[in-house]
Amino acid sequence: MQLRFVGCGDALGSGGRFNTCFHVTGTSVNFLIDCGASSLPALKRLGIARDEIDLVLITHFHGDHFGGLPFLLLDAQFTRRARPLVIAGPVGIETKLASLMEALFEHSSKTKQRFDLSVVALEPEQSRIFGEVKVTPYPLVHGESGGPFLAYRIEAEGRIIAYSADTEWTDTLIPAARGADLFIAEAYYYDKIVKNHLSLKTLEAHLPEINAKRLVLTHMSDDMLARLDELPYTAAHDGMAVEL
Repeated sequence: MQLRFVGCGDALGSGGRFNTCFHVTGTSVNFLIDCGASSLPALKRLGIARDEIDLVLITHFHGDHFGGLPFLLLDAQFTRRARPLVIAGPVGIETKLASLMEALFEHSSKTKQRFDLSVVALEPEQSRIFGEVKVTPYPLVHGESGGPFLAYRIEAEGRIIAYSADTEWTDTLIPAARGADLFIAEAYYYDKIVKNHLSLKTLEAHLPEINAKRLVLTHMSDDMLARLDELPYTAAHDGMAVEL
């Protein structure tokens, strides 16, 4: 199984990076984790076949994690996608997606897709199974707008991928990522503590409890990007692939 960082940037495009979008493929799975506003051109740049994606997991409703869905859906319509697609995310996703579609492309939310589209709401700490993918969401702390906010523990093909999404420290990250084969964690700042986001130093204090097999840092500000050469951890970059 492989995870590709289609985009790993923050909302402001620090370092010229694309918004958050991860592509996971294996023998029997093909899905995205988040679909930020720049995801469609990023997917095309990497030559990723969008028609083969079965599932999109959305962590929250901020544009750098969610805003690419209208473009992805319109692209699917115009390329005559036939394969069913599931989009799953926090409670309210169906209404939020329709509003976003209308804001960006008027009347597009009312267009009947040529393919079977399912939009599924996920409840915190209630696992759902999509084909060969088991997803367990955990609640996060990331402000008042754009929520609910979810971290994901994803089990597929004998591997576990955990993703913190955007959040300040919360103890729910421990069960979400404990013992994961890959833990993708936000490290927005190095040691500066800000509301709603995670610093590397705060994360480090909890890594022994989490005990993931591999850690990759993502969603980094200019403060973190300036320190990449001195970090003892793997930092994501657009296009990077991790084998699991």
